[in-house]
Amino acid sequence: MVNELRDLMQRAVETPPTDDTDLSAVLRGGRQRVRRRRGAVVGTVAAVAAVTVGVGSLSWGGGTDPDRVANHTVPRPDGPVLHLGDAKPAVEGTDYDIVSSYTNKNLEARNGQYYNGVTDDGLILFQDGPHGIKNQVRLALLDPATNKLDWLPAYDLGTQQWPVALDRDRLVLLTATSDGGGAAQGVRALVYDRGTRTWSSMSWSGLPKGAEVWSAQVGPNGRLYLGVTATEGKPPPGGWPTGNGGEADDSGAEGDTYDLWSVSLDDAADVRDEQLRVGSFAFGDDTLVWSAATNGTNDRIHVRDLTTGDERDFDPHSGERCNLLGFGVTGDRIVLSQYCGDYDDGRDDRVQIVTTEGDPVTTIQGDGIEGQVAGGLVEVTSYDDRAGGTYVYDPAGGEFVRATKRLSSYGLGGPTPEGYLLWHTPVGKSGALGMRGRGATQWLARWRS
Repeated sequence: MVNELRDLMQRAVETPPTDDTDLSAVLRGGRQRVRRRRGAVVGTVAAVAAVTVGVGSLSWGGGTDPDRVANHTVPRPDGPVLHLGDAKPAVEGTDYDIVSSYTNKNLEARNGQYYNGVTDDGLILFQDGPHGIKNQVRLALLDPATNKLDWLPAYDLGTQQWPVALDRDRLVLLTATSDGGGAAQGVRALVYDRGTRTWSSMSWSGLPKGAEVWSAQVGPNGRLYLGVTATEGKPPPGGWPTGNGGEADDSGAEGDTYDLWSVSLDDAADVRDEQLRVGSFAFGDDTLVWSAATNGTNDRIHVRDLTTGDERDFDPHSGERCNLLGFGVTGDRIVLSQYCGDYDDGRDDRVQIVTTEGDPVTTIQGDGIEGQVAGGLVEVTSYDDRAGGTYVYDPAGGEFVRATKRLSSYGLGGPTPEGYLLWHTPVGKSGALGMRGRGATQWLARWRS
């Protein structure tokens, strides 16, 4: 989407990495996993931050190719389809209740304080920073019932942290390490014991290089699972063609694959090669679900029953040009966030929902949307100027509502337990690079369904 590079550049400015931070991890991660694109962002973060031209003037190379960039209307997906205009307005007090909110008035001037997730017992992980030359970060647990902050003991948290488990007993955050020259080298876990109020750090020497922090998930067995880069799709000779919005149209791309590994969060020597090649992967209550490829086209979904070991696979019928960029599971629903190409009448972005048996549920289709599983619901983000905001689809009942009419320009959020959602709205006047407001308000909502 046109806004994507702009958002990445803003995140690079607001959270400058230290010298030992992997630039690719910063650009992929931010405070929340962002859409991965194939157009390489080259140079240092300082160079990225210095860009002042409009995003539309940036070129990914390749030019317009009629065989790659369609010149007709956006095609209709297979199965039932919803569009943003089909969403009903969500009503506070009927559909959801606001539990807490926090406002940063000007994130262009300096970094701020953020909600970075919600624990299983309903406390908000509250982050202050990074600030200063050393990019220091403080964390607290905020009780939304009293608005009291319990600051956690000081610890070297690094600049970028990805919360992967916010339990009643402990908090687990991940950071990416490098070889000192910017190349990804490893993953480090920061573990906070809530009972003893102590931090510890662990890494796994047996975990191969190339493990992707953004892919990390804790399985039902309590182990941490990560994808280790196996194969990467490459741009065609001459680069990707330019779509109507001025960015690369890489629809129909060859996807990437990863080898699945798991590690113990209690024993640094316990590292396992799961002997499984995956694209994206996610866990249901008692299932492991994975795609054949990610960051490109995907024609196979695999489902493994973790109790019996039985496996099945199916073609999700996503469309021949649909790149899989986001993936999640809630209950017996699989959620695929996809980019399917540029057309004369807009981008074809989709949030496709199918059952674990392969049956179509619905596809939410729009220009400039992406979706993710959050709190057991499907949270759809729209970057469109007119239909922008946060939308929520309930996979259990099929309700589709619009929660907000506006969206801030900052990548804010974090993991939430069942029934809770985090979203953000803009604050103040528009800033540089066409930012939607210089600040942002984060909202924590409890969904009533």
